Amino acid sequence: MDRRAFLEALAGGLLAAPVAAGAQPSAGNVYRLGILSPGRPDDSSVPTMSNLIPTALRESGYVEGRNLVVERRFAGDKFDQLPRLARELVQRQPDVIVAMSALAIQAAKDATPTVPVVMVIAADPVAKGLVSSLARPGGHVTGVTLVAENALAGKRLELIKEAVPRATRIAVLATGGFLSSSAQLQEAQKAAPVLGLKLVVVEVQNADYDRAFKAMVTERADAIFVMASTTFSRDRRQIVERAAKYRLPAIYNTREQVEVGGLMSYGGSIVEAARRVAGYVDKILKGAKPADLPVEEPAKIELVINLKTAKALGLTIPPSLLLRADQVIE
Repeated sequence: MDRRAFLEALAGGLLAAPVAAGAQPSAGNVYRLGILSPGRPDDSSVPTMSNLIPTALRESGYVEGRNLVVERRFAGDKFDQLPRLARELVQRQPDVIVAMSALAIQAAKDATPTVPVVMVIAADPVAKGLVSSLARPGGHVTGVTLVAENALAGKRLELIKEAVPRATRIAVLATGGFLSSSAQLQEAQKAAPVLGLKLVVVEVQNADYDRAFKAMVTERADAIFVMASTTFSRDRRQIVERAAKYRLPAIYNTREQVEVGGLMSYGGSIVEAARRVAGYVDKILKGAKPADLPVEEPAKIELVINLKTAKALGLTIPPSLLLRADQVIE
């Protein structure tokens, strides 16, 4: 199943479609998957990690409503609720829990010493104390690291400055409290003076993007640095629409944000990350032990540029930048 077909399968809810050929789950077994997210509940038609992972599992023969039960818990951006939600999931006796973000992973790890936890994290899980090492995670936690977002913050600032040379004030769109983005913010603040940039941090509270964008305009921002977060990935259409409305160029962390109209991204893909996570879930359901599965690091960092959006903003992207792009959307 290619990328386009994968997304079409998600959007269409093709639960009755045939599953992929190859090794299949044991006949007659029904597997229970827990998903723990710090964000708000997702619309089932939106390609988010919590929706993409069950869809990706179809390629290995797990079909929700047939041989797969998915228990989802969302903290609604109230991070102090994650321990309680993790305990709720454990009470449902899942075979595997997928946890997204360091806080959710820690909550799941603390809630059970035995249920395998597959993590999705945009930070160093060893530094966070979640695993012993990438090669030998030990315990019952393993999974996928996305690009360590603090490592890319400076590069993203450099790229948006190159795309918008006149920019001197960059609005940093951050989640409330910075709990998931403090490392990114510190790295961006370190890089900004070298690039001749002043950063203006704008927090989004209770998904009030209108207020956040009005604050950017008041602060006379020339462009936006959208921090990496599960919340901003989920709400990408809302953010992209407002960036277009206020004619603010923005750089994001996933290609999916550019595919819905964002100007540019430097990072990975949530579709590919979901497939990688699904691969871990499949292996564990077939008997593999988390302690024996090395944590997988990102395979590729991509620069994606949307020329249609650039034209709408009246921007001319420098040829040198276009030549370095992995994909240019026209």
